[in-house]
Amino acid sequence: MAHSDSDEGGVRIKRQKVKKTESDPRQNPYLAHMYADETPSGVADGRSAFAGFERHNTTAAQAEKVEDGETNPFTNEPFSSKYFSILKTRRDLPVHAQRDEFLRLYQQSQILVFVGETGSGKTTQIPQFVIWDDLPHTQRKLVACTQPRRVAAMSVAQRVAAEMDVKLGEEVGYSIRFEDMTGPKTFLKYMTDGMLLREAMHDHDLTRYSTIILDEAHERTMATDVLMGLLKEVVQRRPDLKIIIMSATLDAQKFQRYFNDAPLLAVPGRTHPVEIFYTPEPERDYVEAAVRTVLQIHATEPEGDILLFLTGEEEIEDTARKISLEADEMMREADAGPMKVYTLYGSLPPHMQQRIFEPAPAPRRPGGRPGRKCIISTNIAETSLTIDGIVYVVDPGFSKQNIYNPRIRVQSLLVSPISKASAQQRAGRAGRTRPGKCFRLYPESAFKKELIDQTYPEILRSNLSSTVLELKKLGIDDLVHFDLMDPPAPETLMRALEELNYLACLDDEGNLTPLGRLASEFPLDPALAVMLISSPEFYCSNEILSITALLSVPQVFVRPARERKRADEMKNLFAHPDGDHLTMLNVYHAFKSADAQADLRQWCHDHFLSLRSLQSADNVRSQLLRIMEREELEMISTPFEDKKYYENIRRALCAGFFMQVAKKESQGKSQYMTVKDNQNVLLHPSTVLAHDAEWVLYNEFVLTTKNYIRTVTAVKPEWLLDIAPAYYHIPSFENREIKSALLRAAERLSRKEKMRSDSGRRR
Repeated sequence: MAHSDSDEGGVRIKRQKVKKTESDPRQNPYLAHMYADETPSGVADGRSAFAGFERHNTTAAQAEKVEDGETNPFTNEPFSSKYFSILKTRRDLPVHAQRDEFLRLYQQSQILVFVGETGSGKTTQIPQFVIWDDLPHTQRKLVACTQPRRVAAMSVAQRVAAEMDVKLGEEVGYSIRFEDMTGPKTFLKYMTDGMLLREAMHDHDLTRYSTIILDEAHERTMATDVLMGLLKEVVQRRPDLKIIIMSATLDAQKFQRYFNDAPLLAVPGRTHPVEIFYTPEPERDYVEAAVRTVLQIHATEPEGDILLFLTGEEEIEDTARKISLEADEMMREADAGPMKVYTLYGSLPPHMQQRIFEPAPAPRRPGGRPGRKCIISTNIAETSLTIDGIVYVVDPGFSKQNIYNPRIRVQSLLVSPISKASAQQRAGRAGRTRPGKCFRLYPESAFKKELIDQTYPEILRSNLSSTVLELKKLGIDDLVHFDLMDPPAPETLMRALEELNYLACLDDEGNLTPLGRLASEFPLDPALAVMLISSPEFYCSNEILSITALLSVPQVFVRPARERKRADEMKNLFAHPDGDHLTMLNVYHAFKSADAQADLRQWCHDHFLSLRSLQSADNVRSQLLRIMEREELEMISTPFEDKKYYENIRRALCAGFFMQVAKKESQGKSQYMTVKDNQNVLLHPSTVLAHDAEWVLYNEFVLTTKNYIRTVTAVKPEWLLDIAPAYYHIPSFENREIKSALLRAAERLSRKEKMRSDSGRRR
């Protein structure tokens, strides 16, 4: 030990001597790759700790011996006392019993399918088992573990850093869209599947990684599906790369077949029996029924925490308020135990998400009724996160899902019934610590007859334009024969190619154009990326950058149920008569003013704005600005005094969203018709558009009881004809009213051109 330390020290001293450094090519950063197989001297890997470790030939006993030692081999610091207490709980996890079996299969095969029920410890432990055997830090490589959700990538990385007794962002880090928490020492990286896909665009063979673990593969997100297709090809080019597919459900045979009969290892979860209750009749209002059920459990059932599944942020926050008020009243009047209510959803900031792991409140007085936690969550808590102490699950049977209709080109988030597989996952959450109960707020007949077996993969119900652009950038030209686990409908693929062709990202042969190549550099929807790239032509790239950032974060306006009138008055302070995009820009400019910056929290509270969304937009803006500067796109603004200031911004919006335009109908108040797809729509009540604009551009199509278009700005048909002549090719329009309006606009445009050329001649 002492010898190796002095040796380390010797290297360090030598480094300071300039001559020696020059003559030692290993220390030269430009030559380092030639010595990649040697352990880099700067890496604190406690060589003696790893003595006797042969890569891909280690045993669990070897690793456990070092884990039980006194010094952390990754940092050369002594292990903390907290490390040993965590180590004890880790050894109790179900996956631990099969560590040797896992290592044997991992060492023998290039692709391994691993099934571990939620709570078996697979997400935190398997990557660590891999680290001890793959030793990526000795190869200057990384182990990647992908997660479908940002929440999971962040919280798991934090947990694993604590388990390995290293600093988050150093040896263990995470990378999610618009936030990279990794450093030069990182060798284990948790990331969203979308981020790994973005890396693959620049490095088709993912050469930085020695092992890639796709976790929660059963969620079948779009990025996971594309990654699986991609990795299937990469492993043929890179025999040294190992892949582990981890799933929580037993449709793992499907993954096995897809990966040419890869070996399968299943680990049982730690589950106790769960008793399931159904309602005799379907519930009219599932939220109200859920509140009633939670309070009933709190009043009558023994101690144990409650997990309630709902569909989205607004619904969750409202319900949390109702339950808190009722529980406080029960505590005062019926001597019930205290109850803390926590919320959990994707857009919640990380420190708020961590609160769900806090212990349940203590009884109000010694010997009093015990307290409990109630966690209200979206389907994140179904598989991605494991919360100990849950004994009761309340499942109304719904979740929000992306649904895409390629015929009318509408993608919207709809509250839809969950699948049987999801219902079983939810029930399983109640049996983690002891026997539990699951209350399904629907009849048993509905579970048996109406719920589908598995949730449809996202790729079958989404708009594919960004995916097609990514695949093209990944060098996959033959999209039809690209080996996806569930190929999407040809019509959806055709729609995506057509859309990208209109946006000029693909040429008529379907190849990437320079604009398409540039658009794929931005982690944005193609329409937003094209709008951003073309904004310098309209002299407003600074403003369009702000608007793009605001469109990439949750809603900035807050409208609490009790103070709707006051919130609307505040919103009107920022309102721009030409619509919502410019109103959002006004909000952002006010947010950046000295008045607001003096006390942001108070300013946002007073103006009914979400501080979290605005700060997040600020962060997104600076990240996108870095990409724009790297790609040498000009940052420019029209002077604010110029009467064209707002008009230029509205024109630039048309450059990206010319396919999302609606025209006012001659009959019926505020009735609009979308161009080309001819859908009858209404303006969403939240819009601030002050006049009945003839033509509007919209950001999203919202399907509720009626069809609404939300985030709307007034535009002129002349701009559309000028900016997107291929899409607004007048003979291709079927709707007579829209066609004649465009013809009139074309005439106005040509008259203007004629006048311009005449006046030019006179000069």
